[in-house]
Amino acid sequence: MADPRELARLLGELEDQLVVCMRCGLCQSVCPLYAQTGREADVARGKLALLDGLAKEMLKDPGAVRERLNKCLLCGSCAVSCPSGVKSLDIFLKARAVLAGYQGLSPAKKLVFRGLLTRPALFNLLASLAARLQGVLGRPASELLGTSCARLASPLGERHYRRLASQPFHALVPEMDTHPAPGKPRVAFFVGCLVDKLYPQVGQAVVKALAHHGVGLCIPPAQACCGMPALSAGDSRAFEQMLTHNLVRLRPGGFDYLVTACATCTSAIKKLWPLMAQGLSPAQRDQVEHLSRKTIDISQFLVDKLLVGNTISPEDHEGRAITYHDPCHLKKSLGVATQPRRLLAASAGQRLVEMAEADWCCGMGGSFNLLHYEQSAAIGRRKLENIKASGCQAVATSCPACMAQISDALSQDGQAIAVRHVIEVYAQALGPGGKAG
Repeated sequence: MADPRELARLLGELEDQLVVCMRCGLCQSVCPLYAQTGREADVARGKLALLDGLAKEMLKDPGAVRERLNKCLLCGSCAVSCPSGVKSLDIFLKARAVLAGYQGLSPAKKLVFRGLLTRPALFNLLASLAARLQGVLGRPASELLGTSCARLASPLGERHYRRLASQPFHALVPEMDTHPAPGKPRVAFFVGCLVDKLYPQVGQAVVKALAHHGVGLCIPPAQACCGMPALSAGDSRAFEQMLTHNLVRLRPGGFDYLVTACATCTSAIKKLWPLMAQGLSPAQRDQVEHLSRKTIDISQFLVDKLLVGNTISPEDHEGRAITYHDPCHLKKSLGVATQPRRLLAASAGQRLVEMAEADWCCGMGGSFNLLHYEQSAAIGRRKLENIKASGCQAVATSCPACMAQISDALSQDGQAIAVRHVIEVYAQALGPGGKAG
């Protein structure tokens, strides 16, 4: 069990936040999970009602409370649409921390979060071994999408999963420290687990784009996970270990911005690091706040800080049709939606076509996809149909987790539609014959 004083503090914060909810039910209309199940328990209002008096509920049936609370995508759709300003995402994460502190974690989760994600060197080694063995356990499903499916019965079920990269980004670019051109900023790059191990080409595209614009780049070695998987499970201890590990490598000073190419990492560093860092020292909390203010999505950095694409409209280019999916953590948590589209418009050879419900959740939700795959896939199929209806030849997004989820849906449907990160599209346009805005 966690420190009772810490649990009491979190419970007190929850009680203060829960009173804001008017139980109006507007969250029903925007919740992707509720749209699939129609169950009140799956929507924010139902979960908030459950949490009212959480201390008593924990004593009666903590397992049932935890099961209902964990059945959530953490997409933030309810929070951004709430007329009362209920910070439901903050509430759910704190409640999960309370329940995990009271009830403990399963041995498997302890192994993953505390034994693996808090040890980047070991994580890298095991991922490298898994990359070599994946051909034995899986068979290729789509070369275009880089997906595989299980050869035999597997815990992965029917999903078409993105194959691990043969060379992760940290092997291709162990570290970097370049000086900026005169008048240009210097940035640090937070890579993130999925960019490193599934989509190293996204990391390479970041490096290429920043170098093209004369931006100085620092890539600290041995970065750890941003901590979001541990937070989602309520493991505050593992989260703090990952956070303190990263703080050592991201010392203040020396860079003007901290850029990421992962919507989840961006949101975690900007919003969740300050929210859940109360157990750290005052100096560490100050550093967290400092990093939060400096953190920025790569598209937002290029468009807002370097003014890329600000004189170009999406209609300025002819070429293959590409549509854009808004990651929940980027648009709903951080309000970043125009900048990725500007970057696509600044990429020669692309013609941006908007899909219907571009900001409807893709259904990934991190661990939600692992625990509730049928519902995750059903939400993903709604996104699939909107992508197909757009008539696009490629779909771009700004989150590697969304890329994996959309690739699964497209691969299972036999679609020849490429999935790209926005920065990949832009970096390719900077090559021979390319033209940047």
